[in-house]
Order: sequence, then C-alpha cells, then structure tokens
Amino acid sequence: MRRFVFTAEECDEGLRLDKFIGSHLENVSRSAAENLIGCGNVSLNGKGQKKSCRCSAGDVVKVIMPDPVPLEVKAQPIPLDIVYEDSDLLVVNKPKGMVVHPAPGHPDGTLVNALLAHCGSSLSGINGVMRPGIVHRIDKDTSGLLIVAKNDFAHHSLAAQIKVHSFTRIYEAVVIGNLKDDRGTVNAPIGRHPVNRKKMAVTEKNSRNAVTHYEVIQRYEGYTHIRLKLETGRTHQIRVHMAYIGHPVAGDTVYGSKKPVKGLNGQCLHARIIGFRHPRDDRYIEFTSKLPKYFTDFLKQLRPV
Repeated sequence: MRRFVFTAEECDEGLRLDKFIGSHLENVSRSAAENLIGCGNVSLNGKGQKKSCRCSAGDVVKVIMPDPVPLEVKAQPIPLDIVYEDSDLLVVNKPKGMVVHPAPGHPDGTLVNALLAHCGSSLSGINGVMRPGIVHRIDKDTSGLLIVAKNDFAHHSLAAQIKVHSFTRIYEAVVIGNLKDDRGTVNAPIGRHPVNRKKMAVTEKNSRNAVTHYEVIQRYEGYTHIRLKLETGRTHQIRVHMAYIGHPVAGDTVYGSKKPVKGLNGQCLHARIIGFRHPRDDRYIEFTSKLPKYFTDFLKQLRPV
C-alpha cells in the first residue's frame, strides 16, 4: 500500500477531484481515480468527497493506493523479429503498435508475452515478473531495436552501460516543419509534466539532464527526415525535445497536434541502430534495423524540397 499527498496549486483551481488525481498520479486513468474515490481511498482536506468535487488552490489531497493485484503473465506464441541471440541476450526489432510489457489495459499481446514463449524461464528476473528481461524499453508506437537480458549477469552489465550513457542509440524520425540548421543539439532537462502527470516536459523542477543530437537527412514540404543520437535516455526524450524546439515528431498526438497525420497511426519514430559492449567478453557489437514499411510509405507520399 502506498500513500500520496498533493497540494493543489493555482493551475489546479476548479479541477474535478478525479481529474486532479489522474493528472498527478502516473498510469492512473480517470476511471481508476473514480474507483479510488468511491472506495474511500481519497480525502480532500481530511474529508471524503465526491469525484465531481472541485479543487481550490491550497487544498490537500491524500490518496491511498492499494497494492496492485499481480497480473498473470502468460506465454503467447507471438512472432518475434530477432536480430541477434546468444545465451546472454537477444536483440529484437519491435514492431510499431506492440506494447513492451503488460500493464493495466494491456494484459497480453506484449513483447514480454512473446519473449516468455520464446525463452521460457530463461530471462533476467531483476525487473520482476511483469518485466522479465526488460533492460530498457521503447514506446508502443515507436518501432525498432530493443535489447533483452536472458540472465541477471547480462542485465546488470547492460544497465550499467545505460547508466553511464555508453550505449549507441540512433533513431530516425520525420518531424513537422523544416529545421533551420542541418544539425544541432537539444540540451534541456526532462521531468514529469507539472500539470499532466502522464506526460513528460522540459522543466527545471524534479528533472534530469537530457541531451539529443540531430542531423537532417532530407527536407520535404512541411516535414524533415532526421537522424537522432541519444546522449541520455529519458522517457519520451526525442518526442519531448523535438516538440520543445517547435518540430514535434509527425503523428505524435501527445506532444504535437491532436489531429492525426494522414498516412500515420502514431509517431513516425524508429530505433534504427543500437550498439553496446557484450556483457560476457566486452566486445563492442552494433546492430542496424532497416526502416519499416509504415515509415518508408510515409516518406513516399512527401514531396522533397
């Protein structure tokens, strides 16, 4: 059981209690917030309230979050595009639309379900039963390369490399508009969004440094195809940084326009290259994934300039 205490700020003035909870607690939907309120797990200034109660600046909201009931993670024979595999790890080319690990709303059909069918019990257990073998992840609607650890030895080594930013991680994306310079660097700290807690944002408050390097591959009317190299690996880093400089990733309805882009279902972002030192013998290995069909089809509909 976890307890949370929030103090409403001016930006929360007039916000419904269920919306307030949903904006301050990550991965808590409005319906889940309503359930917490209905079960008496929420108080406002020491008293229980209805979900429709409006918050005022200075209000103190306390939330008791019951321990989650563990989901049963089942092995599912879902095809995997395995780029490399040995006794310590595998590199998977994740398709767009696939969730990495089970969570409320996505109990199955995930990469983890597929990995359990492929590897059985031979996966690192460091991240628990819900995320076996998962060292790092990419968003549901981002395609591309992902490393999976088969044992704790490999997991510790790979996690240490991520921590010191020694991984090579290169993405390709199509962004909205034409970038002024052919190459550049975005150096701006990223933390939880101050109002919408389900999003990330460039902020000085409770943030961590984040650095993204980019270069232009091809310019099109209204769009730019770019290559991006991550120096750090924060949640949603590329999407947040590109939106921050006024060029959100095409199709990203979270950090860009809410209006979908014709020819895309979600953001046009692909993890193309990943490189690291193998945990067993310290040799550097690197893998490249070709651009997927959704990406190349979108480029074909654009007009070069």
